[in-house]
Amino acid sequence: MAHKRRLSVFIASMFLSSTLLSACAVSASPDPVADVAPAQEQADFATCVVTLQQKAKAAGISQQIIDTTVANLKYVPRVIELDNQQPEFTTTFGDYFDKRVTAWRVEQGKKMLAEHKSLLAKLTKEYGVPGQYIVAFWGLETNFGSYKGSMPVLDSLATLACDPRRSDYFTGELLQALILKQQYNFADSKMVGSWAGAMGHTQFMPTNYRKYAVDGDGDGVADLWNSTDDALTSAANFLQHLGWKADERWGREVLIPSDYSFAYLGGKHPLPLVKWRELNVKQVNGQPLSTPDMQAALYLPAGHTGPAFLGYDNFNVIMRWNRSEFYAISVGHLADRINGGAVLTRAVPKQPRLSRETVKQIQQKLNDAGFDVGKPDGILGRNSVLGLQAFQHEKGLIADGFPDVETFTALGIKL
Repeated sequence: MAHKRRLSVFIASMFLSSTLLSACAVSASPDPVADVAPAQEQADFATCVVTLQQKAKAAGISQQIIDTTVANLKYVPRVIELDNQQPEFTTTFGDYFDKRVTAWRVEQGKKMLAEHKSLLAKLTKEYGVPGQYIVAFWGLETNFGSYKGSMPVLDSLATLACDPRRSDYFTGELLQALILKQQYNFADSKMVGSWAGAMGHTQFMPTNYRKYAVDGDGDGVADLWNSTDDALTSAANFLQHLGWKADERWGREVLIPSDYSFAYLGGKHPLPLVKWRELNVKQVNGQPLSTPDMQAALYLPAGHTGPAFLGYDNFNVIMRWNRSEFYAISVGHLADRINGGAVLTRAVPKQPRLSRETVKQIQQKLNDAGFDVGKPDGILGRNSVLGLQAFQHEKGLIADGFPDVETFTALGIKL
């Protein structure tokens, strides 16, 4: 008989793509493409620009900027194409991690840590964020400022503001960008970034730029494009406001026992460190965990055959910068490596990328078996992982929410 059940266990998707901030990451940001929108889209955009001029005026933008900038905003078809683009395959943790925590990035990060030692020491004292973390964010966002994006931010934001899918959000970001332009007298040509409007060394969206950007070099302008001092100070300020806890690390790689029940997984099920010690979760050197009064959650981004991590409160802070567990683990481990830490004790396994059609099959099979995961959409999100765990538990499999070979076999899916 069909049944619906959910384990009270959570593990975030191992394949779920990053949130908007991740989508804005310049490593995936293409340059503008010389394409032309259909006449109707151009006409609709022209009508929208009239409305944007009215909204800009209501937001306090000067008539000069409205006449010279807003009235001349351009539609960029490539931005809509990228916003609507759905990947054919999901990304494995190994794919993601190996592309971001590279030997080059570790070595370059060490150089940046040494080069900006004085500034970073000052930021650690003022904001409570150790320098290796600031450098790690910088490295993942723009390769330490080597590529900050080249799309015209105002045109990109206007294009997205005039698209109905997320019009309100991007209209707000466009207005914030225009306020920045007015406040600092930025030239339109200077305001470049990712296709979704993220800007500068730290890839701040306009709202975060306005809230958290700091004039670190004292020249009167918070310039995240051209001032490393401004960018790194702003990153520290942002992290402090997100809740960074001084004198605590992000988390750590750990060893889980072979008989672990997987009863506690993911960010929804943190436990005190003393409880993890009782569950025989250990440091990578085999020693028992120390037990300060801290909460931690267990993450298995590649399933039980890959590395395991305990994420502390600062892990959650990283997740507020970018809502991706892959990103948070990569930032944390890169920071450790930049600070002289070792490579992962347990290697990240090479795992096949799953097509969206295969994921839809998994979801349909789970629904058919009575584990309601919602309409199949090809994305292994929270409900799908919960359903997969429940299915694995019923079948006597390792219930880590990860679709391994045994799980595919039990579902009746051929790879």
